[in-house]
Amino acid sequence: MNPWRPGPRNAITDIPGIRVGHYTDRRAATGCTVILCPGAAAAAVDTRGGAPGTRETDVLGLANLVRTCHAVVFAGGSAFGLAAADGVMRWCAEHDIGVPTTKRKVPIVSAAVIYDLALGDPLAFPGPQEGYLAAVRARRGAVAEGSVGAGTGATVAKLLGPERALKGGVGTASLAAPGGLMVGALAVVNAVGSIFDPATGECRAGPRGDEPGELLSPPAALERRTAAMDALLAPAAASAGAEAGPPAGSLEHTTLVCIATNARLEPHELQRLAIHAHDGFARCVVPAHTRGDGDIAFALSTGDLPARPDDLLQLGALTAAAVETAVLRAVELARGTKTVPSAAEWRAAAR
Repeated sequence: MNPWRPGPRNAITDIPGIRVGHYTDRRAATGCTVILCPGAAAAAVDTRGGAPGTRETDVLGLANLVRTCHAVVFAGGSAFGLAAADGVMRWCAEHDIGVPTTKRKVPIVSAAVIYDLALGDPLAFPGPQEGYLAAVRARRGAVAEGSVGAGTGATVAKLLGPERALKGGVGTASLAAPGGLMVGALAVVNAVGSIFDPATGECRAGPRGDEPGELLSPPAALERRTAAMDALLAPAAASAGAEAGPPAGSLEHTTLVCIATNARLEPHELQRLAIHAHDGFARCVVPAHTRGDGDIAFALSTGDLPARPDDLLQLGALTAAAVETAVLRAVELARGTKTVPSAAEWRAAAR
């Protein structure tokens, strides 16, 4: 019998002080998601992908002064989407949220982005106004999931390119342990890898095969990819001094995760939870943390529940499990487009 139970909403908003808002542009297939945490006592970040796009992450380093933030912004639009954080800063300033200084409070808004320019309008991205609207819409209630916010243009299972990909999105979850400790997670899943359910080992989203509903395994997909790349690069290799660059689409991925806990933790303790968040992510996404991913995990402490040293062990396990559920929900609740079906739509095509 599992003593862990989902929170009332099974969402990151089950954690005190957390609010979530989305801005969604379905026509351009992009958007942003804001996680407001003005009362966070501490924050941490752990980056594992080789191609991150971020803002205000260095401030969370253990050797630095502030080591907390007032909002986390996830956005589409690649590096252009980092501009959405400007609007969230404006909203925070209007509500007197920020680090006190001698002249005014300065909001700390950390941000990270995914590459979604290949699905919709490559010239569209969430900017300051879109970030501001997402902050205005942030609520403590149920969180919209699937193809919304920063997950609007997300895709997964891209080892064989976008023509065999499936739709990604936003997912969230929460878990509570006996005694009151709780962790919530929100994930924006835009992975090159396939998505697996760790509990069953079942592939929930993989590169589309040749038959309706068929999902290729990672080894089969990598074999096809290697053969295709060998054929593509052969002419370049034959040219004296030719240097082949990365294949098209190989640098256009990323999964973003934010976890929050009601435990009162120090920044160095939260840093460990951010690492555990990647554990849950890597159990679902295969391969994870590639050179073309910007995979990153933020961790927030917003509650006042005292945590004993040994509680960190349970919090780490809760974190990984909540992230697993959030990643799976992001893919299961996604909505397909004309060119990229959702995993559920593709599986249904076999019937």
